[in-house]
Amino acid sequence: MQDIEPYYSWKKYYDASDDAGSPFYGRTYSEFEYTHSIYNFYIHPQWDEFGSPTLYIKILFCDYNEGFAIIEMMGEWNDCINNDIMFLKRDVIEPMLENGIVKFILVGENVLNFHASDDCYYEEWFQEVEDGWIAGVNFRKHVVDEFCKNNIDYYLVFGGQLDSFSWRTLTPMQMFDQIAGIIERRIGS
Repeated sequence: MQDIEPYYSWKKYYDASDDAGSPFYGRTYSEFEYTHSIYNFYIHPQWDEFGSPTLYIKILFCDYNEGFAIIEMMGEWNDCINNDIMFLKRDVIEPMLENGIVKFILVGENVLNFHASDDCYYEEWFQEVEDGWIAGVNFRKHVVDEFCKNNIDYYLVFGGQLDSFSWRTLTPMQMFDQIAGIIERRIGS
């Protein structure tokens, strides 16, 4: 797991530690000192900790003019024991919402499991984005199945082209435009 690092090719476009509007503004990172772990496995030091002992993220890109953010995730999303959605919502999403971000792309190919609790924070997040949306991209099938089984898919858009979206060859704006197009076709906007 320590070899799985957040996508770094967009660092020329955006760095959350340099963005005064980011919840991770001012953070410093080590390339060599591994301090965070998921259970007994160390993870790459570039992942950002936000209060969960099993889920880490990296804000890959944020555009305040267009009102969107791309967030890559890593680990086990556990609302049942760790209440990960509460920490994510309160400590990451709310500061972004205050800065006008209403469209969220969550890249979940490195989310290994999901354990649900209730859907209150998802509902709150969904209501607060108003004309925006929350898209789940490249989550594993069993993770999407758990989201759906617990009706979280009412608040987050999954499935279809979003389950196998090839994004690493795109710029952040190209990714956003393509994801927005898929979602707008689905919701009929």
